Amino acid sequence: MGTHPDLRRRAFRLEYLTIVWNSLEAMIAVGFGLAARSIALVGFGLDSLVEVFAASVVVWELRGVSEERERRALRLIALSFFALAAYVTVEAVRDLVVRAEASESVPGIVLAAISLIIMPLLALGKNRTGHQMGNQALIADSKETLLCSYLSVVLLVGLLLNATVGWWWADPVAGLGIAYLAGREGLDAWRTEGA
Repeated sequence: MGTHPDLRRRAFRLEYLTIVWNSLEAMIAVGFGLAARSIALVGFGLDSLVEVFAASVVVWELRGVSEERERRALRLIALSFFALAAYVTVEAVRDLVVRAEASESVPGIVLAAISLIIMPLLALGKNRTGHQMGNQALIADSKETLLCSYLSVVLLVGLLLNATVGWWWADPVAGLGIAYLAGREGLDAWRTEGA
């Protein structure tokens, strides 16, 4: 087990890597999602922005560790999840009602597959480091990063069903799955904050 400064350096590296990867992921997902009219892909990209925000909050929290700062960080992470869940729910329901059909998105499929490799590794590193440091904000952020892995699965299934069998509704249903998972993680972060 490393010394406390080593753990802090590792935590910072993991958070900076998260910020870089998710910034790229957000640009790619939102860009191709808008082009394909895919709420699932746009929602995934917006979740990547939430992940950037959460990682930035954790960096802020790590720079001045205090119980109050950690509570504020957890509250901000929870609120970002709630905002994402609300947006994606509204858009997915609208797409279902008006039968908005998304186009096939090969870049979205590739992005989701790559995210399935990267995000679990980042989540594991953050979780281990957070537990070793006793840092609840870093642990909560590891859960958010793991959520991105689940979102990648939901997104991949929705995009593949839309592309291979033409199930137009698979994309907004995948969006609703993303919204559900985001809302659940928001509640978990909120409850952790209150503990």
